[in-house]
Amino acid sequence: MACAASAAVTTVGLAASPASAAPAKSAAATQVKPGDTCTTADLGTRHPYIKTTEVTPEITHFKGWYVTEGSTGYQNVTTSTQTTISVSVGLNGNVQGSFAVETLGTVGASLGLNVQVNYSSTSSVSNSVTWNFNRPGYYGVYKGTKKVTGTYASLNCNRAQQGDGSWALRWIEGAGSGSFTTYTALEEGAVRCQDKVPANSIMAKAQVLLDCGSAAAKAEHPAGAVAPTAKQTQDRLVQRPAPTSGTSAEQPKATGRSAQAALNCQPGAYRIDVPGKPLNWSAPLLANDGIRLRVSTIFSAHLDNWFLCNVTENNGVLEASLKNWGNGGCATIPASIANQEQAYLTTANCGEDDLQRFYIYRDVPGSSKIGVQNKYTGSMMGHDRYADGELIRQYSSGRQDGTGTYTLTGV
Repeated sequence: MACAASAAVTTVGLAASPASAAPAKSAAATQVKPGDTCTTADLGTRHPYIKTTEVTPEITHFKGWYVTEGSTGYQNVTTSTQTTISVSVGLNGNVQGSFAVETLGTVGASLGLNVQVNYSSTSSVSNSVTWNFNRPGYYGVYKGTKKVTGTYASLNCNRAQQGDGSWALRWIEGAGSGSFTTYTALEEGAVRCQDKVPANSIMAKAQVLLDCGSAAAKAEHPAGAVAPTAKQTQDRLVQRPAPTSGTSAEQPKATGRSAQAALNCQPGAYRIDVPGKPLNWSAPLLANDGIRLRVSTIFSAHLDNWFLCNVTENNGVLEASLKNWGNGGCATIPASIANQEQAYLTTANCGEDDLQRFYIYRDVPGSSKIGVQNKYTGSMMGHDRYADGELIRQYSSGRQDGTGTYTLTGV
């Protein structure tokens, strides 16, 4: 590059922190692919599968700056926001839970880029650029990054029939898909019209924003800021502000609850047990309580018994509503906390609501072990520790220690 600025382009901002960058090699080492084998401990887990990616250079901050013969040297330039990029995964417009972090880490590994894996926004960095201009001229002073977007799917462990008729557990494309946005480390720099820069680079994008049409007209400007070009003004008008954390834009828009719906339930009830242990899912007695691990006794009043209702099956995965025999309610994630990692499972009046629908991933025939996933949130059901009274909660990636695998036992 024949740039007149005295230093090479530097990287600044959030991506410089090791905690926010995706370690490509370690993420690649743990990545699973459709068709890979899995185990019963994986029934209650899921992993992201990146389907598409696109990387584009973006200028986040920009200022046209004219340097006269007597104004060379270090100068501090306050740039204007050109565009805002916010990190997001899925429906919440934010990054919450281990699945979102793993998704972005997998993106970074697949592209060989260090990308942001936690929630951040380019608008949160300083818009000030200090640069050493060692010769006069017309400059575009900028901050920029590589914007990374794409789509992902969810890989879940489920039974799959082999060509010889036998069964095995495989990672399949299950429920839960969406789009993501992230970005690489921010660069800052200064570029002139006559500088030779790599095509499709951040510097090239900054050079496009620089009005290089009339050098004579620019020579008439005093040292300092140059008015924005027509393209810059137009680009800024179409920018839409990113959702602010905590706003209603991030909240799940679940379907409304209706009166108790009539369900077509299969004959026979089930317990949802912890394999090889006495505790199992039990519906709450109190309206504001959640589904908890309990011991079945003669006094359980069927609160630990569940019907599978409105059952469908697609590619070997069951979808059902879980209706409790004891209180007549259906298992659900409360809409007010559905976007939260570790939101608890409870019961409510049965209705047409995806928060009350669950995917059931099964072990090979002959085994009753299952994993349970909420249809709306995509999260897997599990518990934090094995103890009487422990709440059943949602975990975006499931419980990787296998505690999200349960047993569906007929009663």
